[in-house]
Amino acid sequence: MARFFWRLIDGVETALLLIASTGLFALMALTFIDVSMRSVLNASVQPATELTRILMAMVVFASLPSLMGRGEAIIVDLLDPLARRLRLARLQQGLVDLFCGIVLFWPARRLWVLVERARDHGEVTEFLQIPQYLVLGAIASAVAITGAVTIARGVLTLFFPRLVKE
Repeated sequence: MARFFWRLIDGVETALLLIASTGLFALMALTFIDVSMRSVLNASVQPATELTRILMAMVVFASLPSLMGRGEAIIVDLLDPLARRLRLARLQQGLVDLFCGIVLFWPARRLWVLVERARDHGEVTEFLQIPQYLVLGAIASAVAITGAVTIARGVLTLFFPRLVKE
């Protein structure tokens, strides 16, 4: 059962990082094409701004669960020396992960409200007419997954520290 669980987690992580990598490559290609067209033809790719926003959101939010799950987020460790001296580093890290994971469900919930509003109003992007609820839904899902991953990391850190991948 544990092996299946870790394979499932690795598969989801791989899928999300593949989405982020594809988005980053598309962003790079779009920038190259847009700059080339501006230089050579004095014309830009009209929906470039809108595509850039969507692709940046895709890159950032698809990679967020992996970063948080691996504990690679940028942190300010002002209390770490004190926690290590008092031998409370694991407790501190576990509680911080739990708190951050729980807090992440507030923006996920707010984003779902925006998803429903965008869907109900039929909001679409300016040039490509992409329904905005699809983009917002992907972001909301990624934030919710990140919250769940962070809570799981906190629980593992507190109760099963050998299972936490460093």
